[in-house]
Amino acid sequence: MNLSIVIPLLNEEESLNELYSWITKVMDANRFSYEILFIDDGSTDQSWPIIEQLSARDTAVKGIRFLKNYGKSQALHAGFAKASGDVIITMDADLQDNPEEIPELYAMIVDKGYDLVSGWKKKRFDSVVSKNLPSKLFNWAARKTSGVALNDFNCGLKAYKKVVVKNIEVSGEMHRYIPVLAKNAGFGKIGEKVVLHQARKYGTTKFGMERFINGFLDLITIWFLSRFGKRPMHLFGAMGSVMFLIGFFAAAYIGCLKLYKLYHKEPAVLITDNPWFFIALATMIIGTQLFLAGFLGEIILRTKNNEERYKISATV
Repeated sequence: MNLSIVIPLLNEEESLNELYSWITKVMDANRFSYEILFIDDGSTDQSWPIIEQLSARDTAVKGIRFLKNYGKSQALHAGFAKASGDVIITMDADLQDNPEEIPELYAMIVDKGYDLVSGWKKKRFDSVVSKNLPSKLFNWAARKTSGVALNDFNCGLKAYKKVVVKNIEVSGEMHRYIPVLAKNAGFGKIGEKVVLHQARKYGTTKFGMERFINGFLDLITIWFLSRFGKRPMHLFGAMGSVMFLIGFFAAAYIGCLKLYKLYHKEPAVLITDNPWFFIALATMIIGTQLFLAGFLGEIILRTKNNEERYKISATV
């Protein structure tokens, strides 16, 4: 099979039939062997009945329905697990991603040997204040932090080799950083393609300004995981050592000062009257705690079990 098209969605009943027709038109024109995987992330409208109807009349259409809304990352994880195509395409269900881009994305994977190709919505039809400017700032920070030179991390239209999606773990809210996850897993040939972006035709966006706040927090998380995720003691141990040494030398200074005054028979002063006492106490305690955090992190890594991240209520 050439292609698996993975489409996470939430309450997109107006768009699904039109999106399906558009995709199949492009697939048939290019003679692709394909499957369309709709991942219903807990929709409360008629999205799932529409997916069932599409699947009943076209065996290329498959669906997964979550019991509730678990998030886009979990939807992509489920779609990647089920996908069987040689190339996996992800796109949004709101008709803002153009299926006409799929053949070129496919060619970049198959003919040019890219592991992953990310779409770049260079010309956007979103609000400048609520999306464009925050998105530019977010993408700049992501580039600087991750070292992956993409202009648009948020674009849902991406193409992957099958081996990529089968070897990365998309969890939490990490769908924005799949290129970074791929790079960290050893897939270094990552490309970018300018893609057309349409204005939303139906409904309203399911993402608010909080996605950028969450995005920056996730960026810090993925930076930490990429550098220290397999060796947390290297970070916490180093920080703990520094803090403990600061406390040790502060305590040594207090002790030497006390001995000096005793030797010269100067008036006795309580150690607790010296502010360095509290600096020494606090830094040594913090240093010890950081060491313990590192040890606990190492223990968790070696004993953790894979937890269930979402529940599926139906498939077609």
